[in-house]
Amino acid sequence: MAVSEDKLVAQETKPVKGERVSKKGWKVEKDAFRVKSLGVKSSWAKKQEQRLKDQQVKAKIKELKEEKENERKQRVQTIKDRREKQAEKERYERLAAKMHAKKVERMRKKEKRNKLLKEGR
Repeated sequence: MAVSEDKLVAQETKPVKGERVSKKGWKVEKDAFRVKSLGVKSSWAKKQEQRLKDQQVKAKIKELKEEKENERKQRVQTIKDRREKQAEKERYERLAAKMHAKKVERMRKKEKRNKLLKEGR
């Protein structure tokens, strides 16, 4: 019995450190801060799998952002085209008020040809 009692006494007693210098015994004693490597616990295969998932998620997000940006650009272009047509229409109406209708129509056709030639270059 003496051997088992010694083991119990050894397990129950903690090493005594003595009184603190600051005399603040009620404060919680803290251990040194150690950053534990998070990657140590997981295997290489799990890391590879996680990287693959991350890449897939990033690719999907990028695709959605590009799609959204393309839709936005298309809306902006539509608005620009509409405003351009409206401005051209108003300009021709102002010219029509001053000139004869046939002359305005000839000018419109001529400008359209020139515009097509410029875009073709």
